[in-house]
Amino acid sequence: MTDATRPQSPGPEAGSHDRLYQDLARKLMAELATGKFKVGDRLPAERELTTQYNVSRPTVREAVIALEVQGFVEVKVGSGAYVRRLPGRDDTPGFNISAFELTEARLLFEGEAAALAATQISEDELAELAGLIDEMDRNPEGAVKADRAFHLTIARASRNNAVAEAVERLWELRQLSPESALLHEKARNANVIPVVEEHTAVLEALRAHDSNAARAAMRTHLAAVLDSLLFATEEKAIEEARRAARAKRERYVRATS
Repeated sequence: MTDATRPQSPGPEAGSHDRLYQDLARKLMAELATGKFKVGDRLPAERELTTQYNVSRPTVREAVIALEVQGFVEVKVGSGAYVRRLPGRDDTPGFNISAFELTEARLLFEGEAAALAATQISEDELAELAGLIDEMDRNPEGAVKADRAFHLTIARASRNNAVAEAVERLWELRQLSPESALLHEKARNANVIPVVEEHTAVLEALRAHDSNAARAAMRTHLAAVLDSLLFATEEKAIEEARRAARAKRERYVRATS
């Protein structure tokens, strides 16, 4: 078992440095342990949980996904989360890297990788990127593989081995972290696939050897990925998901500008 997949012990000060979704997941797990809900019961609707705990809807979704990965609930799209099993005496909450955390990290790292690549990339690499975009367009079933190759090609074109390895590790974590793997699977089931136009904008900025444009195009693309992940968790909340993703986008633009 790797560090990415090993549940973390809550420790004596659990919650003091948690992300909001982890804190909420602990609270929901405690409610399950009290017997407030029986196996088969539906948890309160997302809107009710946001009001009760004063958190955002994306926070609720991340918390519920964490509980789903650990087998406590089952999420039925369009219906809600249902109790699958109750915590036992030996159950402790454990958290891995969520898809939202991972995409936030990609936004930071890959934006800078694209900026570096804009000054270093070769004509052969530009041609390779164009071919991968064409593959995404022609073959939806192979789009995820082409998408990964596209981003790793840009990372390598930065000519910085540390950057390239960091980006490759982030892509590996998409499958190694159960929370991330589950949400990306939900996205695929919701027919969320790589967007050709977003990748084309990155390619055009690289062709122009414009670092600022390449950085901006990559950040715009990955902010849209956050949009898609939020959409995948609740298809009926598209507009609210977009607003939440825009807020995250602005937060990271301010942090890195």
